[in-house]
Amino acid sequence: MSTTMIPYTESLILEQVECIGGTIPNKGKYLIVGVQSKKDAFNVFDDRFYVFDGPLLKHVSSGTTNAGKTALLFFENYNLSGAAIWKTNMFYKGLYKPGYHKGRMRALRQQKPIYYYRDFDKDMLCEEQGKLFFDNIYGNMHGVDYNPYSTITKNEINGWSFACQVWNKMGDYRQMINAVWKRNQTVDYALLKEF
Repeated sequence: MSTTMIPYTESLILEQVECIGGTIPNKGKYLIVGVQSKKDAFNVFDDRFYVFDGPLLKHVSSGTTNAGKTALLFFENYNLSGAAIWKTNMFYKGLYKPGYHKGRMRALRQQKPIYYYRDFDKDMLCEEQGKLFFDNIYGNMHGVDYNPYSTITKNEINGWSFACQVWNKMGDYRQMINAVWKRNQTVDYALLKEF
């Protein structure tokens, strides 16, 4: 994994969420903020996730908010018109709820529509261009291993993300998912472009 992203303070992240029209929940409700790297290295986990309990930062880890190589280059093999690329600088109240990814991994399941594009030019970049869609595309938040006890860290995205928000460090992911599942509430999500 290669990331040169600035490690933002919790107040700066929360200010940015409010700047895009988001609201900060009270303590007792989770807000996860994905920050997408401007570098957008191809097929690499170079983004960050910030987990807040209300206004309090609880955890920071790495992952991807972008599609991987399989989706970007081979989307036709899956009857798709292009890789799903989330519109950045968006806030979604109650976007996720505890559930399973593909019935096999504890995850946060998308339960409301998101804004996204379809990237079909195969130039190895995740680009916000073309027609803007608004649907539920099951862009779940999950890890990179179906083994619930895994501590693996992966560097390449490959097929782990077609539209999902994916944590690449399973130890960090398990810590987050255990906490969120224990509370069993919806989770707010903001996706920011590196700023």
